[in-house]
Amino acid sequence: MRPADSSEFFRLPSPPGRSRESTLRLDAEGRFWHDGARVENVAMIAALHTWIGRHPDDGRYVLSNGYDWTYFAVDDAPYQVRSLRLEPDRVTLVLSDGTEETWEPESTRVGADGALYATVKRQARAGPFEAKFSRHAQASLEPVLVEASGRPAAKIGGNVHAIGAKEGGFG
Repeated sequence: MRPADSSEFFRLPSPPGRSRESTLRLDAEGRFWHDGARVENVAMIAALHTWIGRHPDDGRYVLSNGYDWTYFAVDDAPYQVRSLRLEPDRVTLVLSDGTEETWEPESTRVGADGALYATVKRQARAGPFEAKFSRHAQASLEPVLVEASGRPAAKIGGNVHAIGAKEGGFG
């Protein structure tokens, strides 16, 4: 049993002489920074992306490896859509933590800068979360993008799905 399996895991005090606050930051492009310097170690970057969660009591973003946890800052969305696979009946999003999910255009919002934000990890502890489309992933949607009733939409499997049609997503 890992400490994170306990319901009290996030309520335990920090180790002596330590704080639960960190100087780790995830920028709007999905890059991690520590003490103002960009994290460069590829294995550490991959691990950090898999450790993202939310504190169950205060909702703040945390990094947890199952044995310890710390708060960290998120400039934009906690996850990023890095790439996607266009399939005949669905679009699969490949997220920054290496997981994959089926895209739901209706629950995707368009940010102020024109970037798309998908709702992901609905079943995750403290989910759902938001994932910002990378420029590459967003450009890769071009083959399925259409317009429906004057709004952006996606044609997937012969069906047209309005982008941002639910959860107040568009705009």
